[in-house]
Amino acid sequence: KYRIVSVFGPNGCGKSTLINMIAGLVPIDAGQILFDGKSLAETKIGYVFQNYREAMFPWMRTIDNIAYPLKLEGKSKAEVDRRVQELVASFDVKFDLARYPYELSGGQQQTASIMRALAPNPEVLFLDEPFSALDFEMTLFIREKLQEVFMATGTTMMLVSHDLEEAVYLADEVLLLTKRPTRIAEILRYDDPRPRTVATLSEPSFIHAKKRSLEIFQREVRR
Repeated sequence: KYRIVSVFGPNGCGKSTLINMIAGLVPIDAGQILFDGKSLAETKIGYVFQNYREAMFPWMRTIDNIAYPLKLEGKSKAEVDRRVQELVASFDVKFDLARYPYELSGGQQQTASIMRALAPNPEVLFLDEPFSALDFEMTLFIREKLQEVFMATGTTMMLVSHDLEEAVYLADEVLLLTKRPTRIAEILRYDDPRPRTVATLSEPSFIHAKKRSLEIFQREVRR
């Protein structure tokens, strides 16, 4: 089953390190990481970094940043153009993609970096605190868009968050971690139907899942 998994835990417990190991950005000392039985080399992944300002190539126009992974795959200009237009429609882009990343607002840059990560249709999308530098309005917009993409494509997503409400709201499963040395404290299922909306935040099932996550988190922090 395709899922959105949120990773949440005490400060410094290694949330980002965990997804960076899974995504192959940090080497592992032992064991193996498999995606549905396949190795990383056999799996197409996308990655959205926390610091979007450093993640985009500043010398390329925004549209060329988004198209970059498609060009790496050797796609034709027509295929690249078609996929970029699909993403523009999906994300309801109103800003000018011919501008350079530094000419855009933070929210626009992060939208573009998510579009770039999704461009090659990855099987798994990793997001490392993708909302941490965004204002509230932009956070709501991107939360909604990620859900739409998930419902339309079934792309598995793994999200690191430092905001408990956000972690539960977006997830099918919340991976709650302990303090270091890090272990999994609990895996919490949360299966309210999608699309989840502002109304979801006052649903008893959401409130219960958030309360349970908070209890586990506080228990681990106090240990």
